Amino acid sequence: MMQTGILLALGAAGLFGASTPFAKLLLGSVDPWMMAGLLYLGAGLGLAAVQVSRTALRLPAVEAPLRRADMPWLALVIIAGGLLGPLLLMFGLSLTDAASASLLLNLEGLATMGIAWLVFRENVDRRLLLGAFAILAGAVLLSWEGHLSVQWGAVLIAGACLCWGVDNNLTRKLSSADPIQIAMLKGLVAGTVNLLIALAIGARLPSAGALLEAGVIGFLGYGVSLALFVLALRHLGAARTGAYFSLAPFVGAVLAVVMLGEAISVQLVVAGGLMVVGLWLHLSERHEHSHAHEALVHEHRHSHDEHHRHEHEPGVQPGEPHTHWHQHVPVVHRHPHYPDLHHRHGHGT
Repeated sequence: MMQTGILLALGAAGLFGASTPFAKLLLGSVDPWMMAGLLYLGAGLGLAAVQVSRTALRLPAVEAPLRRADMPWLALVIIAGGLLGPLLLMFGLSLTDAASASLLLNLEGLATMGIAWLVFRENVDRRLLLGAFAILAGAVLLSWEGHLSVQWGAVLIAGACLCWGVDNNLTRKLSSADPIQIAMLKGLVAGTVNLLIALAIGARLPSAGALLEAGVIGFLGYGVSLALFVLALRHLGAARTGAYFSLAPFVGAVLAVVMLGEAISVQLVVAGGLMVVGLWLHLSERHEHSHAHEALVHEHRHSHDEHHRHEHEPGVQPGEPHTHWHQHVPVVHRHPHYPDLHHRHGHGT
């Protein structure tokens, strides 16, 4: 389970990281607000096509649907991560080179971890904290110009990272539900709102070619990436998924140097090195102790592993994996784990 979660988080990171330099290429001809709308609309429309295809092919539903109780969380996720985050990023990108912007996006993992630790009381150990400080040091070095000054591009990107940190922690509340449905709704709503605002303030639609390119970037870098991220949250929790997602800026920075011909400065290399150290500290963590599971009733995709040894009510679909409401009985045991759906317990001091 942990290896699956890590691979999902790294896959999400790779797709999102690659989207930054590609989006930068289009910003010369596309308004930043318009770009934010097109990226998310591409994500929403692409995933809607996937959803329609699943229905048309009559594929069995193995994911839990969103319920009415999930809607307030989804609304907050859309506002923080779908509206404010991409908007701040696009304006920040317009003032910052793509390589630096890509590495500054490491702050998203830091924001995610800090909120998970301080607000949602998710366990964060010393290794994760050291890694977070290494990432922060790299981000500070990256924006340093030899004197105290404010780089508004970096400030805007940091604001986007804070919005996505809030988004990631709120999305954890939804991680037991269908990730394609979550990402599709987020993309359609956020994309439509941003697009309408852009048109209202006078932005023009780009050429058909640019529309298609933005749609593809949005589908892969925002839609598929978000669906993988939601699945990773299910396995790893918010803090650790955010930590693994820190790979995204390195993917973006490397592509920016290769694609856009941006210079490889000493500052960029040292900052990247600090961030690599932080990422390694996150990747090499091992968390194991005796822990107690309280009685729990919930609904999500599962197979009958050590945490799912229950009887089925009549009408439950055959085969695994499947989804249905099920009950967990109290148990105490010990094994390596992360704060996934079944391990969101407290820790002694």
